[in-house]
Amino acid sequence: MKKINHNKYGVINDSRFPPSLFAVYLGTLLLMSGVHSGLLVFMNRAGWNEIIQSIVPILYWGVIAVGLTLFARREIRRTYEKPMHMLAEAAERVADGDFSVYLPTSHTSDKLDYLDIMIMDFNKMVEELGSIETLKTDFVSNVSHEMKTPIAIIKNYAELLQAEHISEEQRKEYAKSVENAAARLSDLIGNILKLNKLENQRITPDIKVYDVCRQLCECILQFEESWDEKEIQLETEIEDMAMIRADASLVELVWNNLLSNAVKFTEPGGRVTVKQTSDEKQIRISVSDNGCGMSRESMEHIFDKFYQGDTSHSKEGNGLGLALVQRVLELMDGDIQVVSEEGKGSVFTVVLPAADFKYSRGR
Repeated sequence: MKKINHNKYGVINDSRFPPSLFAVYLGTLLLMSGVHSGLLVFMNRAGWNEIIQSIVPILYWGVIAVGLTLFARREIRRTYEKPMHMLAEAAERVADGDFSVYLPTSHTSDKLDYLDIMIMDFNKMVEELGSIETLKTDFVSNVSHEMKTPIAIIKNYAELLQAEHISEEQRKEYAKSVENAAARLSDLIGNILKLNKLENQRITPDIKVYDVCRQLCECILQFEESWDEKEIQLETEIEDMAMIRADASLVELVWNNLLSNAVKFTEPGGRVTVKQTSDEKQIRISVSDNGCGMSRESMEHIFDKFYQGDTSHSKEGNGLGLALVQRVLELMDGDIQVVSEEGKGSVFTVVLPAADFKYSRGR
């Protein structure tokens, strides 16, 4: 039997009929031919009637033809029809939304053929579809939950604003709460749309060479009021210039999210450090804090959509920031590394290709 090389599964058989099956057919026909010749000699020597001598070989070969046909039918059914019927039934169940389907292969891993590979790929496809369906369900559930809170706040404070006997100070306070809830809802929807466009590659990055050090400084200045409000000590180590080739508006999302998280999870009077270094190949930017840090379990999920390890700060975000950061860096050929310890803070390090290195590699 001929064997072919398969990239994922190694060497596989390219036929479901083993050579032994053809040997059985050939041996049977040769044996039956010999019996036929002996039968003719026997009938001739016995002096049987000519009509009988004509009818017997016909009946003889008729029995052989029926036997071989039934045997071939059984082999075809076992080899092709049964597996294909199983595959068709499984596909119908998957089409109806059942992603628990699993089909066994006909052979062991060292004797796989192309139909076994088809079944294995089918099982993998069903498993991935099941994962996607689970993610979709979780996504809808999380979106609904995240939207429910600000909508409830807006509704409650809108009802309070309609009360007749409230002071001007209370009215302003209620209106401010409505404004904050609306802003949170707007940020949530905006992040969902951005993430959806990034994941479906409906955003075409506007790639240009620019100074990331200048961009980083501008982003830091945007959080000046937040530093002052929490009396956070800000330390920076940034070079005068470091050029990268990327989409500035998308990379800005990265710095804003990392800086926002650093402020959010650092207690009043804490410290946040932004450090940038570079060499011929890479630009490295780290944002570290001495805040609450993360557990090992939280670190495994921080890039999941809507995941918020520290629920005490959940009202300040929606759990989409780091998912956005990761997707943007994937598009920019970058990477992000996280080091964290509970009670001691976190360090997020972003690595991006230097402009000259990336240009020479692409050219």
